[in-house]
Amino acid sequence: MTDNLEECESGEDFRNEKRGGERMKKKNGKMKWLALALSVVLLSTLGLAGCGGGDPAPADEPEEAAVERTGEESLGELMDAPLQPRLASEEIEGDFMTVWAEYYADHMREVTDGMYDLTVYPFGTLGDTRDINELAQLGVVEYVFSDYAWISAFVPEAQVLTLHYLWPPEHMPETLDWVVRNGDFMDVLEEAFRRNGLVPLGVLYEGWQTISSNNPIETVDDMQGFKVRVMGSAMLVENYLAYGADPTPLAYGEIYGGLQTNLIDGQINPIFAIRSMNFYEVQNYLTDIFAEPFTGIPTVNMQYFDSLPPEVQEEMRNYWTDAILPSAEWIDARHEEDLAYMLEARPEMEYHQVTGDDLEGFKEASLPVYDKFLEIGGPQAEEILETLLNDIENAKEALGIED
Repeated sequence: MTDNLEECESGEDFRNEKRGGERMKKKNGKMKWLALALSVVLLSTLGLAGCGGGDPAPADEPEEAAVERTGEESLGELMDAPLQPRLASEEIEGDFMTVWAEYYADHMREVTDGMYDLTVYPFGTLGDTRDINELAQLGVVEYVFSDYAWISAFVPEAQVLTLHYLWPPEHMPETLDWVVRNGDFMDVLEEAFRRNGLVPLGVLYEGWQTISSNNPIETVDDMQGFKVRVMGSAMLVENYLAYGADPTPLAYGEIYGGLQTNLIDGQINPIFAIRSMNFYEVQNYLTDIFAEPFTGIPTVNMQYFDSLPPEVQEEMRNYWTDAILPSAEWIDARHEEDLAYMLEARPEMEYHQVTGDDLEGFKEASLPVYDKFLEIGGPQAEEILETLLNDIENAKEALGIED
């Protein structure tokens, strides 16, 4: 899937390129408790939640953005007062969401002359994955950078992105870029998010989900009885039940211990997470079935977003749209590096890509799950599935992509 890249300068290139409600009704007691909890966290110096031996994989640190808006009015002049929003990331320092959130923070500071000063909080500093999504929904923090699965606890329609074999395996980022820019999917997705007090600013590709396991997986038959950790989404559970596995939702910070104690036999994450969270230390096999790209959704609290000047809102949306392709290059290069590192660190580990007839077995087994999405994917399930399928087909036609 990924190209071999000797260097990854896309983050720097990107910064110099074109710049172009019911679920909010929570109990007051809960809201006050969460606000108090956040205040305590922000006043404390917390370490990241450790998940196993070893340090996270190194990653290029984002440099200060170099954005010029020659001849244009600064967005800061449109703001009544300085703002200091907070973004909770579900990934650790150096991983995709946190790195690109830092790029975003640099960009917004630059284009507003410092009037928009966003702080990014990596995984573990403001709570676990479900916690930070709820904090954003309630407005206790302004942003959450979450994934398609965990956000589905609040927006069930987002589970459409968990369905297997939606995207072309060789050109997923380009297809996603076309869908976000030209399709109708983002409009429908935003309707569903707004119904729950949130606004999606984009959808970004973070690599294909890779299965790590104690035993080899070469065909769908090898999934029988496989106790595998999945993210907190009913649809992900259905996906892996369809393969005969025993899927178990588990918090991100609990995976390493679950693998170490044989509570689970394996887990599913992008390559970068398998390295940075050290899962490879206690697993013997890595397998790609190219079923499910891991996608991140930078999300903002709806009331906060709607309170901003329209020009600032547009800048926020444009940033994340323009980030799709350069961030995909960044993560593909990171994956090449991380996979090579893990195979060198543990020569006994094996990496396998399922192809041909063996892959067709996975595809065939996944088909009944689409009907399940229509049952549990929320009130706009049918609309969002039809829209996304149509957008993907239009994208492939426009881009000349064949599966």
